[in-house]
This record gives sequence, C-alpha cells and structure tokens, in this order.
Amino acid sequence: MEPDQQALDRPNPIQASSLAEMSGIRHGFFTREGGLSTGDYRGLNVGLGSKDDRATVLENRRRVATWLGHEAAPVNTLHQVHSAAAVLIDRPFEGPPPEADALVTATPGVIIGALAADCTPILFAEPDARIVAATHSGWRGAIGGVLEATVAKMQEAGADPTRIRAAIGPTINQPSYEVGPEFEAQFVARDPDYARYFAVPDGRGRAHFDLPQFVEDRLRATGLHHIERQTACTYENEPLFNSYRRATHRGEPDYGRQISAIVVT
Repeated sequence: MEPDQQALDRPNPIQASSLAEMSGIRHGFFTREGGLSTGDYRGLNVGLGSKDDRATVLENRRRVATWLGHEAAPVNTLHQVHSAAAVLIDRPFEGPPPEADALVTATPGVIIGALAADCTPILFAEPDARIVAATHSGWRGAIGGVLEATVAKMQEAGADPTRIRAAIGPTINQPSYEVGPEFEAQFVARDPDYARYFAVPDGRGRAHFDLPQFVEDRLRATGLHHIERQTACTYENEPLFNSYRRATHRGEPDYGRQISAIVVT
C-alpha cells in the first residue's frame, strides 16, 4: 500500500510525555518530516538564516504553526548567538528579532521556538501559570547560563519553579561529539568536576563531550525536578535531523535547521 501523501506532507514531531499531558499547552520537537525543502535542506527546514528558498522556509514554518493549532500565527524565533540572554514576549515580533537564546511567553497563541542543528533545544512549561519557554543551548550557552536565565525569566513572568517541567530535545550525543584538548581544558578550569562529561572512546585519540547530560545537570542545579529527555542524536539520525557537524564533515556549503516549538493554546 502506498503511504498517504497527505500524511507525508504533515510534520510529525517528537513529543515529551511530561508536556503532552498538560492541558492548554501544545509542543513539538520537529524533525525533517513534513516539509518542502529539497537537496541538502531536505524536509522541514525552518532556518531563515539558511540559503534555502525563503518562500519554502516560510511555508515550512506555516506547517509548524498549523500543527500547533494556530495556522495564521507567526513562529517566533530569535537571532541566536550562543548567549545567556532570555526574552519575555507578549506578542509576535514586528521587526528583526533580538539577539538572545531563550524565549518566554504566557500569551495564548504566541508560538515560540528554538532552532537547532546539533545544539540542544529545551522546552519548558509551568502548567498552573501557563507560562512556556523555548531555549537554544549549545555548550557556550549551557556553561554561560542560558538555562538559569530561562528559569529566572519564567519566574519573573509568574512561574513557580517547583512546577516548571523541562524537556530536552534531539541534540548531538557524546559518541559523535569529538572535541579538542583546549575545549576540555576550559570546562575543567571552571570546575574540575566537569571532567566527568568527557570520555575517550576505545580506539579514538580525542575526548568526546556529553552535551545533553551537561544540560540536564545544569537544569537540575537550578532546582528543577521535572526533566525529561528526548535526546535522539542529530548527527547519527540523518533521515530525521539536520546536523551542522555532519554538513561540515562532508564539506557541504550550508545546512538546514529544525525547530522545537511550544504555545499556550
């Protein structure tokens, strides 16, 4: 039997059970599935900063909004710069987005999202206050404080940190994340205990970094108790995910971005 073409044209995001069970909040860790982009961008590329056709990227974003139940709503994302900056919004952006790496909102219908192509996306929700957040965290953001900034901004908006749930999305996993000695050294210089996030696999000469575990532990250090992982490896799972590192290793000129998005309905 041929697959339903309509089904193939729809996004099929990964969901975190801890967020999916909340009423009045819809979310998804979107994959490459259900998009119009072709070539190296194949699938649901939502990166306006990529060299993909802009009209195609906008249609892919519309499909994300439709899946989230708000077809006519823009999908708000930031000019991500690996910072520790979090922004609270109550309406869609009207011009260029600010440089920051976490978005927070309590406004129904305002879709917020984090772009990634190996870095770690995290979606947050506080069900009683109905406050949500979407954070982009590479290693710079994680060590620099973007997770702490997200929680603080949610509290500023009225969230109770004891009720915040966080879900960590698809990201590059340790077996695929080889780093140099200078990378490891700067972590250990900050805290000798950070050495535990590095390991040299059998037959390899360099250490590999465990980014999702580092992000999880930083989240727990903020006092969050409800943390779920949906951390499939973006590098290894080419049919589902874009990967900056994979594109770099192949000498490809550009790469697509997937989105992790959330909205108060």
